[in-house]
Amino acid sequence: MSRIAIIAGAALIALGVMVTVLSDSESFTSLIPAFVGLVLGGLGLAARTRPGIAHHLMHAAAAVALMALLGSLGSLIGRGSEGWALVAQLGTVVVCGGFLALAVQSFRAARRARSSA
Repeated sequence: MSRIAIIAGAALIALGVMVTVLSDSESFTSLIPAFVGLVLGGLGLAARTRPGIAHHLMHAAAAVALMALLGSLGSLIGRGSEGWALVAQLGTVVVCGGFLALAVQSFRAARRARSSA
């Protein structure tokens, strides 16, 4: 799961940088996906170096992904974004939603494995 967190983090960093550069944005908010990606990637890297607490770190990563997903959805619905903001928000929803779905599957599989052992 840590590898998936690192990949999701890298995708969000690329998304934030791409949107900022291509839109010639001077707004700090266009980099929000990149900051979320730094956190997810950092948690994934930390989980690789500290396997004893990896499950806690992946739960934290899932919580970050959920907050980013809800924040992006709320902004999409509330503001009716368009242009590059729409691209950034939809990309964040897709990446964080996919990561969250995989995390939940992983958590459920781990729980089943523990209870059958």
